[in-house]
Amino acid sequence: MAELSLQNIEKRYGPTRVLHGVSLDINDGEFIVLVGPSGCGKSTLLRMIAGLEEISGGDLFIAGARTNDVPPQQRDISMVFQSYALFPHMNVRDNITFGPRMRREQSEATQQALGRAASILNLGDYLDRTPGQLSGGQRQRVAMGRSIVRDPKVFLFDEPLSNLDAKLRVQMRTEIKALHQKLGTTMVYVTHDQIEAMTMADRIVVMNGGRIEQIGAPLELYDRPVNRFVASFIGSPAMSFISGTYRRNSLGMAIELADGGLLPVNPVDAPDGTVVDVGIRPENYVLLDNGPLQFQTEVVETTGPETHVFGRIAGAEVRCVFRLRLDPATGTVLRLGAEPGHIHIFDATTGLRLPSTATVQ
Repeated sequence: MAELSLQNIEKRYGPTRVLHGVSLDINDGEFIVLVGPSGCGKSTLLRMIAGLEEISGGDLFIAGARTNDVPPQQRDISMVFQSYALFPHMNVRDNITFGPRMRREQSEATQQALGRAASILNLGDYLDRTPGQLSGGQRQRVAMGRSIVRDPKVFLFDEPLSNLDAKLRVQMRTEIKALHQKLGTTMVYVTHDQIEAMTMADRIVVMNGGRIEQIGAPLELYDRPVNRFVASFIGSPAMSFISGTYRRNSLGMAIELADGGLLPVNPVDAPDGTVVDVGIRPENYVLLDNGPLQFQTEVVETTGPETHVFGRIAGAEVRCVFRLRLDPATGTVLRLGAEPGHIHIFDATTGLRLPSTATVQ
């Protein structure tokens, strides 16, 4: 196992800058997930750790040693790609042990490593099958087995579940998390799927435009996003935003909406009259007889345990999730509210979260 330290890492392709001074410390044995939209630089950063891309600026340390110019095969790192990259003419046994055999490692040690990997990944019954005889999830496990037999210091995963169907994705993310718990090895995992990030990571690194927006534990990012981008990216269904003005009235602080509604909020560090964006997660809306928010329904989706209702509040598109079986007609106006502690307030100009000045938020 090993810790990683990325210090002001930059990547340039000619005049184009892809990564802008990324700094990140990863602890020994930690499961880190890099998440962000397509083109944010997360896969490029992973490939630089692996040695598959040159570092244009900054320093990379693995287990305390500067590794910028160390060839990939000497970094003691194993990478699992989005494509399984299995040899179709080889069976599972030969695919998993291909690396040790090419390095002419001792046969007995290779067989022991194979047995360990097969046991961890439940592949013992499939060792004599070829990739064409396996399901997508089984092929992905073979790709992980090929990494396990190397016993690397660091595992790198580049969107390994993208080619799987929804059911297999859920199963495989559980298996990868269980694999980390068994091995205790440092893992860096890249995905654009924030549900994978929330369910698997010790810490999440949210990237955007070649920069890190926020680093933290999943619930820390969910409950305390530093800006509107993180708030909108973390969480499924996504947080909705309503424009308004921060006002002081006789009852305290409130957000004045375009339709005249007043949404009570905890006080934040902003002057009266500040234009803001109010963020409320879909599950935090509550039905009230005389709620401050007028929600005009447009579409209703029933999932069984939940009802998802799409509509508008003060002209803004909003999705609500209720643990009730509702079926309001299109155009019905529901009165909603939200607990002040579940209301996020962002400066409309900078997009930054406005810190609360209340004792409890």
